Amino acid sequence: RFFMFFVFGISQGKKALEYAKTVICAQCGGYGRYQVFMTYSYFSLFFIPIIKWNRHYYVQMSCCSTIYELDQEVGRRLAHGEQPDITEKDLTLVQAGRRVSGWNRKRCENCGYETEEDFEYCPKCGTKL
Repeated sequence: RFFMFFVFGISQGKKALEYAKTVICAQCGGYGRYQVFMTYSYFSLFFIPIIKWNRHYYVQMSCCSTIYELDQEVGRRLAHGEQPDITEKDLTLVQAGRRVSGWNRKRCENCGYETEEDFEYCPKCGTKL
């Protein structure tokens, strides 16, 4: 007798896309980078992805983790290696993030510079924080 086994399945995947742009975040007001990624569903046969569908493109802010859905056409262009300019009109808010502030904010007594970073000395004037 001859037995044949097929190993197949349907799964979800996530892929980071190359994109470099620093902006002032509309949610938290801090400087942040766009971190672009694509989610998709795929059918695999013997652990090899065969077909991908249901692609969605997202932008996550590095400053506060706010997530936006990216316009499909702009996302497709990024996935194909182009570098289109992502503007606010290309983004739809999915989940607002939160920037940690208040309790860990440091203020320089000498020059007034404020930061949430864990600096021992003020990066502006060099005074110990």
